[in-house]
Amino acid sequence: MKFSRLFALGLASLIALPPLPASAQDMSFDAYLQLLIARSRAAGVSEATIQRMTDGLTPNRRVIELDQSQPGTPTSSGYPPLAPYVARLVDDARINGGRRAYARYRGDLARIEREYGVPAEILVAIWGKETAYGNVKGGFDLSQALATLAWEGRRRELFSSEFVALMQVADKGYSRNELKGSWAGAFGNPQFLPSVYLRLAADGNGDGRADIMNDPVDALASIANYLRDAGWREGEPWGVRAYVPSGFDVDRYRTKIVAPSCVRVHERHSVYKTVAEWRSLGIQPQIPLPENTLVTLFQPDGPGTNAYLLTSNYRAILEYNCSNYYAMGVGILSDEITR
Repeated sequence: MKFSRLFALGLASLIALPPLPASAQDMSFDAYLQLLIARSRAAGVSEATIQRMTDGLTPNRRVIELDQSQPGTPTSSGYPPLAPYVARLVDDARINGGRRAYARYRGDLARIEREYGVPAEILVAIWGKETAYGNVKGGFDLSQALATLAWEGRRRELFSSEFVALMQVADKGYSRNELKGSWAGAFGNPQFLPSVYLRLAADGNGDGRADIMNDPVDALASIANYLRDAGWREGEPWGVRAYVPSGFDVDRYRTKIVAPSCVRVHERHSVYKTVAEWRSLGIQPQIPLPENTLVTLFQPDGPGTNAYLLTSNYRAILEYNCSNYYAMGVGILSDEITR
């Protein structure tokens, strides 16, 4: 799992809470849980919610194993090829599932697209990537997973804050059984962290609740709200395939700007130029784009392979998960869904 803007949003959106000790595992899990409970009370969570969400809570050793097995930042300059990843993601099952979802929710998607300005196929593609259209949402008890991760201590402040946010989500009337998800705390159809839910979850069907766990329309509206918040520009695609002439040196135009986060993702992109400027260098978009559109050139698998001109909306997808593999997979899947 990539920990990108979802986590950054989470930390930024929570109120100031009492600090926790630097060495949480110097105390028992039960003692540490009482500190988390105290923080939840300070955040206004009801006693009834705290009781039902923490009753019988014990640490989950599998969660600790999964967290400690996460890879560190790569040190090699090489990158795995993109094409095999996209082939695995954008397969017949995922495309056909997306087309069925698009058809089933066509009216709701059209309304959500009008409201948020994000294309329906992008919303469906992210839903498909995150949970296979709601079929794989995760089965970890979020109370247990987040309390365990906070107690473990590798990213203590992050997960203790997410635990409090989960209590606030539960205080809206969701049962503990509904609040299940990934080992790292993401849940529901769009796999939001609890704090991201509190900030950006949207009521897509007008029933007064943003039920991203059980209601696909709420989930799709929430994804749209997330991307709009991330800077999605209405009327622009995520990117288009491009023709690169033989012998063209893409590296010559590599960006020299160091991104403030996800450096290895952004360092692979070129400088931004208008479509007209790229045309003057021999780069031709395979689908028409306005000549003044600013785009970056990306040829992930090297000379002679597929190349793309990416708009700023590609960066909005990266805000959902800061990975070129993820964002390219979502973009290409979205194109296939409506092909």
